[in-house]
Amino acid sequence: MRRALGGVVLALSASLAWGAESTLAQRQAEAKKQQAELRGRIQDLQKEIDSQESSRRDAANDLKASESAISSINLELAELAARQSKTERELKTLDAQIAEQKSQLAQRQKELGDQLRAQYASGLSPWTALLSGDDPQKIGRDLSYLGYISQAQADAVRGVRTALDKLAALQARSEANKKELIQLAKETGEQKASLQEQKAERQQVLARIDSLLNEQRKQAQRLERNDERLGDLVTGLEKAIAKQLEEARIAEEKRKAEAARKAEQARLAELERRRALERERLAAQKAEQAARAAQDQARRQQDAKEAEKARLQVEAARAQARAAEEAAARPPKPEPPAQVADAAPAKGAEQVRLAPAGGFTGLKKGMPYPVRGDVLGRFGAERPEGGIWRGIVLRSPEGTRVHAIAPGRVVYASWLSGFGNIIIVDHGAKYLSVYAYNQSLLKRVGDIVDTGDTIASVGATGGQVDPGLYFEIRHQGTPVNPLLWLRQ
Repeated sequence: MRRALGGVVLALSASLAWGAESTLAQRQAEAKKQQAELRGRIQDLQKEIDSQESSRRDAANDLKASESAISSINLELAELAARQSKTERELKTLDAQIAEQKSQLAQRQKELGDQLRAQYASGLSPWTALLSGDDPQKIGRDLSYLGYISQAQADAVRGVRTALDKLAALQARSEANKKELIQLAKETGEQKASLQEQKAERQQVLARIDSLLNEQRKQAQRLERNDERLGDLVTGLEKAIAKQLEEARIAEEKRKAEAARKAEQARLAELERRRALERERLAAQKAEQAARAAQDQARRQQDAKEAEKARLQVEAARAQARAAEEAAARPPKPEPPAQVADAAPAKGAEQVRLAPAGGFTGLKKGMPYPVRGDVLGRFGAERPEGGIWRGIVLRSPEGTRVHAIAPGRVVYASWLSGFGNIIIVDHGAKYLSVYAYNQSLLKRVGDIVDTGDTIASVGATGGQVDPGLYFEIRHQGTPVNPLLWLRQ
């Protein structure tokens, strides 16, 4: 009987150990399956985004050069026209001044001639006054009068000379203006010819890029489309994360139901074991009663031999009953807790880093910077190419390590137009952190990361010129200011 009980206990222990190992293996397999499913969903989403991308040719530089040249030539023509108009006005003014100066010169010459004729007609001169023999007072008066006349004549001569000089200067300026007008006309003709050449070149450029103009007009909205694509990506990732969490919850419920079923089976096995012990005890009691009856019969028959045999049977029955009672009185061996069994790794199973039991709890303020560097392109400011910054750019040398700002799971790791190599981490509670422009991505979709883990390296991908890290924080799909969350 003891051998039978020992066999039951060994079988039950082996069953429990096998169940613990099987449960751990199932959890490992379920974790791998979830990773594979999430990566598959992300790849499908990436294909949808990539299918919306198309290559574009940019002929704006050619058009810019031609149109800038036309603008410059038009400006020079306008300036030449203004100079020509000014020179023509000055020439008209000079012609009027020359005519006036000629009139003044004629007037001065006439006045001088009148003076000389009057003096000659009167016969008055210094020598005739001195040799006339008249009264000295009269001679003095004549000489004084002659002095006034001589001064007037000298003034008239100087006026004539001045008028002649002004006339010569005005005529020289007039000749210079005429030459300048000829040169301006020549330059204007050359510029007009150059303008016609530039217009013809512009028409050639316009004809050459006519098929691309519609696409060229859309370049101003490139950044908005990039942001829309990133928003669509975040929305798709949130749906994928929600679906994965729901599947994980269902899988956990199934695991708990399976554990409860196994526990119920163990309880029923224990109950059956106790019932078997009870049956054995009742059989022992019946054997004892039979022995007693046999002893009474032996005594009645006065058969010492049968009485001794009955006594031996009674003693054997009592020993068996005591063993059964002691076995029944001992408490059953407790079943090992599920978490202890789960702690032992299954033989040959690949270890998978699992998320916390309660899931990730989101983000808290005061987190470390993903990389150290000067902050450019601040959140909410206008971008040079149009639109506004929905994150920040941390300028840092190429190849610098990029660190996760908080614990989470990698939900996206691929190339995206406008952002280059980009990696996105889910931190739970609908918080996501975005790291773009990377040179290399050092984590895969589904990997669990902790605060400070290296997830990428700084680069200049996505059409950037200088190396740096583009960094965003999103909550429920909406960008928030990263500087309010990072450690100051």
